[in-house]
Amino acid sequence: MNQILYAGAIGLFLTLIGTPLLIKLLARKGYGQYIRDDGPREHASKRGTPTMGGIAFILATVVAYALTKILTGEGPTFPGVLVLFLMAGMGVVGFLDDYIKIVKRRSLGLRAGAKMAGQLIVGIVFAVLAIRFADERGQTPASLKLSFVTDFGWTIGPVLFVVWALFMILAMSNGVNLTDGLDGLATGASVMVFGGYTFIGLWQFQNSCANAMELTDPASCMEVRDPLDLAVVAAALMGACFGFLWWNTSPAKIFMGDTGSLALGGALAGLAICSRTELLLVVLGGLFVLITLSVIIQVGSFKLTGRRVFRMAPLQHHFELKGWSEVLVVVRFWTIQGICVIVGLGLFYTGWAAG
Repeated sequence: MNQILYAGAIGLFLTLIGTPLLIKLLARKGYGQYIRDDGPREHASKRGTPTMGGIAFILATVVAYALTKILTGEGPTFPGVLVLFLMAGMGVVGFLDDYIKIVKRRSLGLRAGAKMAGQLIVGIVFAVLAIRFADERGQTPASLKLSFVTDFGWTIGPVLFVVWALFMILAMSNGVNLTDGLDGLATGASVMVFGGYTFIGLWQFQNSCANAMELTDPASCMEVRDPLDLAVVAAALMGACFGFLWWNTSPAKIFMGDTGSLALGGALAGLAICSRTELLLVVLGGLFVLITLSVIIQVGSFKLTGRRVFRMAPLQHHFELKGWSEVLVVVRFWTIQGICVIVGLGLFYTGWAAG
């Protein structure tokens, strides 16, 4: 429990004090956000706001995790380090995208093929490592079975697992990226989901099959490798994002950019895969799913019928064009995300109790 408190507090502290330093550095170098001309008119005032703020919470999360291990005398675990690798790797891809946007002064950075290649390389490395390096109980960080609140069904094999993991990583990283269009929206929503995964990791640790002899009902144990360390990573991310939100909320002093959004999506997918809650992430991260669906519906409808379902996609911009203020959209979407996390945790507990 101390590890979770340390990780969250250190992550929060580091981004609270570190983000303004990053803002000054980025502003001095002129690394400002490029705003699309076809977006809502109100966004024009955001042009030039420092971007690539994801650097702040990526570094804060890694440092918070490392300091927590030093302070508690606990060693790092393979699942925890693997999730951090996925977060940082996706962040590097996003950083390259942001950097090219800034240098070339255009809204599109890396070419689609190069960006996809980068995400695939990081995702494949994560997926391959996640089903190797078993512990003394034979448990690898990820399972070759699909999962909801725990594993179910048949083993899908390593090849299909890699494909499935890549789908999850790409879907969540791009889902957070699409959500990152209003001040604080993606950051606040991510805080809630990471909070949910902190609870899940702690619950899994308390009911882990590794501690089956100490449980009142050993038959209901949860087969997850190092769930407490996954909770530590989630807590570090929650604290780091919370601190970043202080500077990212409206009016934002800094944007996370693709550096941050791809990293957060990768971290969410990594936590879901390693905690055996892959399909539950659809509920826990419901806002990201909803916003991604709005883009799919918009593009599909326009290609098939020539008509648009929404005034603008992603969904948050549709409501802006309907006259909602940016803050109103963010708060209401946060409310939706909060409900998703509550429902997701309810399903997690119900599934555990029923099992």
